[in-house]
Amino acid sequence: MAQARGPQAARPPGGRDSELIGRTDELAELAARLGRHRLVTLTGVGGVGKTRLARRAATELLPRFADGVWWVDLSPLQDGAMLAYAVAEALPLVDRTTRPVLEVLSEYVAGRRLLLVLDTCEHVVRDCAEAAATLLTVAPGLRVLATSRRPLGLPVEDVVPLGPLPETDAVTLLARRAAATDAGLTGADGAEVAALCRRLEGLPLAIELAAARLREMPPAELNRRLADRFAVLGETRQADYEADPPWHQALRTAIGWSHQLCTPDQRLLWARLSVFAGHFDVDAARAVCADDRLPAAEVPRLLASLAQGSILEWQPAGAGERYRMLDTIREFGAFWLRGLGEEHEVRGRHRDHYRALARTAEAAWFGPDQVAWYGRTAGDHPNFRAALEFCLVQQDGGTAQELSGTLWFVWFACGLPREGGHYLDRALALPSRGGHVRARAVWARGLLALAQGDGETAQHCAAAFRAAMAETPARDAAERAATECAAAHLEGGIHAVRGRAAEAAAVLEAAHGPPPAHGRSAPAWGLVQTARAFAYVHLGRYAQAAAVADVLGAECARRGDIWLRAWADYLRALAALGQERAEPAAAHARAAIAGKRRLRDHLGIAMALDVLACATLACGRAAQAAHCLGVADQLWETIGTARLGSPDLLAARRACEDSIRRRLGDDASARALRTGHTTDVDTALTALLTPGGTGG
Repeated sequence: MAQARGPQAARPPGGRDSELIGRTDELAELAARLGRHRLVTLTGVGGVGKTRLARRAATELLPRFADGVWWVDLSPLQDGAMLAYAVAEALPLVDRTTRPVLEVLSEYVAGRRLLLVLDTCEHVVRDCAEAAATLLTVAPGLRVLATSRRPLGLPVEDVVPLGPLPETDAVTLLARRAAATDAGLTGADGAEVAALCRRLEGLPLAIELAAARLREMPPAELNRRLADRFAVLGETRQADYEADPPWHQALRTAIGWSHQLCTPDQRLLWARLSVFAGHFDVDAARAVCADDRLPAAEVPRLLASLAQGSILEWQPAGAGERYRMLDTIREFGAFWLRGLGEEHEVRGRHRDHYRALARTAEAAWFGPDQVAWYGRTAGDHPNFRAALEFCLVQQDGGTAQELSGTLWFVWFACGLPREGGHYLDRALALPSRGGHVRARAVWARGLLALAQGDGETAQHCAAAFRAAMAETPARDAAERAATECAAAHLEGGIHAVRGRAAEAAAVLEAAHGPPPAHGRSAPAWGLVQTARAFAYVHLGRYAQAAAVADVLGAECARRGDIWLRAWADYLRALAALGQERAEPAAAHARAAIAGKRRLRDHLGIAMALDVLACATLACGRAAQAAHCLGVADQLWETIGTARLGSPDLLAARRACEDSIRRRLGDDASARALRTGHTTDVDTALTALLTPGGTGG
């Protein structure tokens, strides 16, 4: 979805949800209900088209909401406790505090006018009800549209039941989907087509599954095959999965019938693919699903055939392709996987694949493929969650600690410290063998505590990390150096968040050394250099800060890193500003924004925008500085606490605005700030980064 302001809004999944046949009256009714009620739940059986209708409604309602329409796909969630994190991730919200997530969400939506779409609520309905009730209480401008097989059960809820398609629209849908499969209905008996749609009771998903088979048999044959429903269904009538209302008979029939028409290897792959959450690629499907019964070489062909039969949705992704399974079809596959007695084994392979993927991503993070790995880990985030949940449910502390610790760069560098802390706390609460795996998880938890300004937790983790590494000595000099850097970064960071810059600098200087040759040691070294330069800036030692940032930037450039290089550019900007070199400060700030933008690091962008505003003001361009400050304010509102609650950042922002006001006057400065605050952030950043551009 587009949005009125702020960074890019989350988008609903594509695929066959993209086209809406009929539903004109229902669409108008849904829009009218959302005009009268603050919580509207669109209910109906699986496969009736709730997501598709909600998507169209959300798109058409966008002009009503100044702060956007935000889509939250809940189908991949396996734990209702993660619902608030999923909502926060969908919104342009990067909170780095230690407050409860729902409290942070409440603060974010309180003064905004927006529509929040919670799609597929039935398996986490209680958590959805709690979140909706809390948010609606504090945010008079909020509207919530939920899709669910059962209502949320709140007094303020307006329930809109969605029924099957009328016969005319059902026939149109069948014809469209048949044409898309190159089958078509040309020459088909109209009475048989209408009878087929009636037999499938107008359910869009059932009709699409039937359309996928029209290349193999005419409508009359499909009708005959569907005649004996219960013979086809077998034991699937027991597969209700705690969703109310229970599976619709026609949909059960259509899915069971599609299952029956699959070959044995297609059925087996369908069942095994049900362990994936969200999208997956061919390599993941091979790793998780292939064995002696299902050869790896056959998996690509079988995936293509399941997509052709509408069991999977397909989308291109760079040089390959990715697939996803609708939740109703995934539930059917999960039922059969349990029946085969393979659920634990296949979920274990899923866990192992994503643990290996996390290791590979971490090893490549500080290198030239960083942006690609950022996109890859973001796309696979639901599967990392599913793998972690499996470890935690199985009480597998060692693997949970390894996976959550290995993903430190996702939690820390990609703006998910709250979620990372949630998983690391749960993993570290489980027993394990200790050693390097547990120590790494402890270090990662301390790193996230620093990101949230939580010195107490960071101090506990620093001590625990030192103790754990003492019990498991380093295997070589490179590992000892990396360990010392990791510990020093935690200990220096604790001083920094407590305002003791001199002590922080002393600790970090003691761990100073040349750039490591080993790639896995580089991030800890880079974090130490970043923290050292920050400490020097706070001490007014600008030349030293610039020198450290130059070394860090050069090493990042050599390795192809963007994330830490952007922080080096930010620190260069701060040092240049401290030395009253305004034009170089502005150039370095723009470089930092460009790097952070590639990784969608809202915190880094916001901090660099503040420095750019100060540098622009020092260059004598007060109106442009005010505009830049307004854009920064927009982003800071998404981070949870103004300027992280830092006295230095808050003071710098106030000083900048006061200087702007003195130069422009109250009215002109207010107008320029307001323009920056209401301009689309992407548009503003593009203007700021264009050579000669000012954005104001």
